[in-house]
Amino acid sequence: MQELLVAVGAARYLDHDVVLELDDLHPATHAALQIRITLDDQGLISAADPQVGLLHRSAEKLFEARDYRQILMLANRHDWLSAFSSELGVALTVEAAMGIHPPPRATWTRTLLAEMNRVSASLLLLGAPTRDLPLLQLRERFLTLQELASGGRVHPMINRIGGLAHPLTTQWLAELAILTTELSARLPAIGAATEAATAAFAGRAVLSRATAMTYGVTGPVGRASGLDLDRRRDEPYLAYGELAEFLIVPTSTDGDLPARYRLLLDQIPVSLRLMAACAEHVLGAGAIDVPLPKVIKVPESTTYGQVEGPLGVSGYLLVSVGTKSPWRLKLRTPSLSNVQAMAAAVIGLPLADLGAALMSFFFVVGDIDR
Repeated sequence: MQELLVAVGAARYLDHDVVLELDDLHPATHAALQIRITLDDQGLISAADPQVGLLHRSAEKLFEARDYRQILMLANRHDWLSAFSSELGVALTVEAAMGIHPPPRATWTRTLLAEMNRVSASLLLLGAPTRDLPLLQLRERFLTLQELASGGRVHPMINRIGGLAHPLTTQWLAELAILTTELSARLPAIGAATEAATAAFAGRAVLSRATAMTYGVTGPVGRASGLDLDRRRDEPYLAYGELAEFLIVPTSTDGDLPARYRLLLDQIPVSLRLMAACAEHVLGAGAIDVPLPKVIKVPESTTYGQVEGPLGVSGYLLVSVGTKSPWRLKLRTPSLSNVQAMAAAVIGLPLADLGAALMSFFFVVGDIDR
C-alpha cells in the first residue's frame, strides 16, 4: 500500500507528492484542491479523500455583512461557471421571502439568460478534454453576448431583487439567434470530437445510481447515472412551467466517464430550444423589475429556494430577522456532492486516469470551498 497527496491547481505550492496536471481550461486548474490517494499493491486507487477548504471564499459569512442588494454581487463568484444562475437563485429566494412577483418580461428574460449560462458552462467543460477550438470560440461569443446584456463577461450582476437591471434588445436577440444557429450546426462535430476524446474511458470511473443518490448528486452527473431528476421540470420555477413541451430531460444508465460528457452535450439542444421559445416574450413595453426602496428588509422568516444550475441543483436557505442583511444565507451547491462522488467512483482506477475522471465530474473548487 502507498499513500500519495495529489495536488490540483495552486495546491502544488503546498505539501504534495504528485501534481495532477489538468487541462488549462478546466476550472479546477485555477483553484486549489488536494486529494489523498491510497494505491494498492497493483498500483490501483483503493481510497480517495478530497481535502477541501484550501480556497475558502467565505461567501456565506460575507452575506451576513452585506445588504440584500450587495449580496447578489457576491453570489455569482463562488461558482464562476454558473455565475448568472447563482445570483438568480439568491434573488428568487429573497423574492419568495418578501412575496415579490417580478413582471412576466423579467421572468422570461431570466429564463433565457439562465439557459444561456447553462450552454456556456457546458461548452467549456466539453472543450477541456477535446481542445476543440471552434467550440471554444463559440463559447467566447456567448460570453461576449452576456457582457453586452449585463456589462459583466464572467460575473454578469444583472439580476436585481424584483427583476433585472435592464431589458434585452432586438439587436441582442438577433445576435443570439445567429450564434445558436451556428452552435446547432456544430453539435454533430462536437459530439464526434467528444466521443473520440472519451472513448478510451468507456466503463471507467463508473458512478452507480445508488452511489449518486447517497451523495446527493444532481445535474448532468446524476442524470448520467440514471437519476431522472430536473428541478425545471419536476418543480417548475421562472417560465419553465409554460415550456414543458420543450423540456425533454436526457438521461443515461451507463454512469461512466463518456456518459457524463454525453449528458453534458445532450442538454445543449434542450437549452437552445428553451432559449428560442423565451425570445418571443422578452421584448415589448412591459416592466423589467419591481420598484423597491433603497434599503430592502426581508421580514422575519425562514425560506428555502432551489434552482437547476449548469452543474446541478443549488439550494439557498435564507434566515431573516427583519434587518437589511441576512442573519444566515446557507448554500447547498452541486460541486461538493460531485467531488465526494468522484472519490467513490475512482476506486480501482490507475493513478494515470485520475485526471480524466476528475474532470468528468464537473465541479468548481470555489463552489466547494464557499
